[in-house]
Amino acid sequence: MELLKKLCKIHSPSGEEFRIKEFLIKYINSNKQNWKTQPQLVCGEDFQDCLMLVFGKPRTMIFAHMDSVGFNVRYEKEIIKIGGPVTENNTILHGKDKTGNIECKLKVDKESKKLSYQYKRNIERGTSLIFKQEFIEDKETIQSCFLDNRLGIWVMLKLAETLENGIIAFTCWEEHGGGSVAVLTKYIYETYKIKNSLIADITWITNGVKPGKGVVISQRDKMIPRKKYFEKILSIAKDNNIDYQIEVEENGGSDGSELQKLPYPIDWCFIGAAEENVHSPNEKVNKKDVNSMLKLYETLMVNL
Repeated sequence: MELLKKLCKIHSPSGEEFRIKEFLIKYINSNKQNWKTQPQLVCGEDFQDCLMLVFGKPRTMIFAHMDSVGFNVRYEKEIIKIGGPVTENNTILHGKDKTGNIECKLKVDKESKKLSYQYKRNIERGTSLIFKQEFIEDKETIQSCFLDNRLGIWVMLKLAETLENGIIAFTCWEEHGGGSVAVLTKYIYETYKIKNSLIADITWITNGVKPGKGVVISQRDKMIPRKKYFEKILSIAKDNNIDYQIEVEENGGSDGSELQKLPYPIDWCFIGAAEENVHSPNEKVNKKDVNSMLKLYETLMVNL
């Protein structure tokens, strides 16, 4: 899990995905010679900070977002959220401005709930701050900030080792409004005419989704995937004896929300491990769910 630990430590909130992109390009170029199929790496100014791996003759595309939640420094020591991070008083945040490295405390006003930072000096306006990492691994679980969605990226890099046909697209801004999926989908659909897509992301432990019971296949969040496609995925999971749980939620969203609004006949389904302590410094995932997530993606990319 050393690779996952490195991924979780990278400072890459929404809008600053270039650091993850640079890490991935170096990792891919250093390791792809050991993969079963050599992919085409698609990136550049036309795709901003996104990148794609194209394997063989793709029939299915997978989207995995690179960004995390965080905070921006505003005025008068005020900070504002990037996405939906948990805000607990005295949480340690870190970042960097022109003066140097920063490690400060998050302060939450009891009455107004406004957020600010406590630090020995003023932090440059616009600086991004993220949770300080404490990576904890035991026999059954992994705990760290930003498992959403660095764990999804980790699964995709493991999938890439054996993938023969398919596209893995690494996206931006998912935690704070989205926007990059439309650009990538236009290119992919017009180039490859692919109509199958999957969302590799991390979801929530709820009263109906338990740790250690298998990967989550989402029947709905605030959006609803097409039933026929959802049932096809369930059938493949059942036929291959992969542990899974069905999620039915009223709220939440992902890159799938953006896909559903595009003018292309593309099916999508969210598939990922569930975590405790969502968007906090202590996100926690069961290793059994990670293993079944990887196994299901490997299976789907052959059978869809």
